[in-house]
Amino acid sequence: MPLSKLQFRPGINREGTNYSNEGGWFNGDKIRFRNGLVERIGGWTRSSNTQFEGTARKLHDFVTLQSENLLFIGSEKKTYLENAGVFNDITPLRATVSLASNPVNTTGGAGSGVVTITTSTAHGAATNDFVTLASLTATDGITAEQLNTEHLVTAVPSTTTFTVTTAGSASSGSTTGGGSSGTAAFQISVGLNTTILGAGWSAGTWGRFTWNSDSGSLSGQTLRLWFADNFGEDLVFNIADGSIYYWDASTNVTSRAVELSSLAGSSDAPVVARKILVSDVDRHILFFGANTIGTTVQDPLLIRFGSQESLTDFTPTATNTAGDLRLSKGSEIITAVQTSRQILVWTDQALYSMQFIGPPFTFGVSMIGDNIRIAGPNAAISVNDVVYWMGQENFYVYDGRIQAIPCSVRDYVFNDMNNQQSFKFHAGSIGSQTEIWWFYCSASSTEIDRYVIWNYGEKVWYFGNLVRTTWNDRASGLRSFPQATGTDRYLFNHEDGLDDFATGSAVAINAFVESSDFDVGDGHQFMLINRILPDLNFGGSTASSPVAKLTMRSRDFPGDDFTETPNGTVTRTASGPPEVYDDSVFVRARGRQMSLRVENEAVGVNWRLGAPRLEARPDGRR
Repeated sequence: MPLSKLQFRPGINREGTNYSNEGGWFNGDKIRFRNGLVERIGGWTRSSNTQFEGTARKLHDFVTLQSENLLFIGSEKKTYLENAGVFNDITPLRATVSLASNPVNTTGGAGSGVVTITTSTAHGAATNDFVTLASLTATDGITAEQLNTEHLVTAVPSTTTFTVTTAGSASSGSTTGGGSSGTAAFQISVGLNTTILGAGWSAGTWGRFTWNSDSGSLSGQTLRLWFADNFGEDLVFNIADGSIYYWDASTNVTSRAVELSSLAGSSDAPVVARKILVSDVDRHILFFGANTIGTTVQDPLLIRFGSQESLTDFTPTATNTAGDLRLSKGSEIITAVQTSRQILVWTDQALYSMQFIGPPFTFGVSMIGDNIRIAGPNAAISVNDVVYWMGQENFYVYDGRIQAIPCSVRDYVFNDMNNQQSFKFHAGSIGSQTEIWWFYCSASSTEIDRYVIWNYGEKVWYFGNLVRTTWNDRASGLRSFPQATGTDRYLFNHEDGLDDFATGSAVAINAFVESSDFDVGDGHQFMLINRILPDLNFGGSTASSPVAKLTMRSRDFPGDDFTETPNGTVTRTASGPPEVYDDSVFVRARGRQMSLRVENEAVGVNWRLGAPRLEARPDGRR
């Protein structure tokens, strides 16, 4: 029989039908395209075996003058600075309250570690807040060490009592007062891990989606997001639409952050903002969607900035560069992204360019796009001074002008997306692979479960399934690998090895790619395939005999279900060079249309597909 070479166009195309995309790829997961050929992505390992509290929504890496390589992590529960695998808790304190006399009550009974603490004044705590007790003495068999540590508030019986569970065990459980005296240091209240939606007219930002659809921004019910940037070696960060904090690098890495407005000499410092940035060239702290001077009321379209090189001077005068400006188009600022030349600012209706122009106005803005929207506050990224973002129904790029990126998977992504959780969507990059990743929630999920990739070097699209709530590339040179977090509360190194080490041991990553249907003579006749001559490269595999699986899938008509052949395997028998592997895979597939699927299901396997050949012939019309 004659041999037929299979050469498929790079990238995945879901804009047409399966059959209309003949000669291309239709489906895949955990694969990428490089130099026109398809290969599987790299694996991931735990950066640390320690878990952090909550679901991370922000990563930001930087180095101090003491060469400490730090990674800021913000979740709905805490903020951390990770250093060498250790998560240092820098969560700001909300209040420190004196306790009443003999405040410890062993309310859990004998053998229980549950205690109720009484404060001298109202504590303001809520269930699931974190509190650190100090200066208490042992009570009813529960030691001072077990009391004087951090606890999770499990109940709030009253405004002056709260309940925690210690690691101790009460002797009698009938103590109604003990511990002598002490203090309770309450961390800022925990936030939401998901957006709670409102519906109908006037619910939050009611016009964000379609008429009468659920609002994604019901006041006080939006998931907690963090934004962070460096002022020199120091760190400035904020809760989205919340308080603004400062961490001083000259202190210990375990020192807690404080409110920016609490710094000595602070003048009119903003107390709330959607997002903060520090302008790289001119060194201004910028606050997007900030409160107006003299009030604590947030103006969602107001941009404020402090005086140049200052952490404390935010009162505009004739001798400084502090000031503000207000955008005119839209109802709220969604986000901002910095490049070396300008800062792009998105409202819910337009895109602005913000540039430093010097005194007396300091900054100027100009609208560069109308009716340009972005999916969420973290849906944009700047790579090599080019900004990419996910809109609400398309992908865009700005390199001096706004362009929609031609997308071969647009319908696949946007028709199966949970827009109500769009504040979770986020963009990342792998600069070494020229890839922009967008992580999003599918329509049936309230948490990140999918990604879509634009390879700007190859000019192709592909997608897959992966739970990653944050992403940080290694392009800054501060980290050895791209890093990300999942809902399992671990920090991962990506493109590290070949397998999934999320559980601490190697699990195979099922990477696959599947072609669109192809036929012989436009399907006028059936075709019979007897065998496949593979063209694979297993370079980089750690398995002694790496194996890939090839499957031919056949059907008679585009609407039919596939009939799968018994899958054949290709095994490397020598690493070469050149590599030696099975010379052919015997199959027996018959149909008008065929599809090729390549995948791996074993650990330590890396593969790259070239141009396999089929032994095929026409086989009649019936």
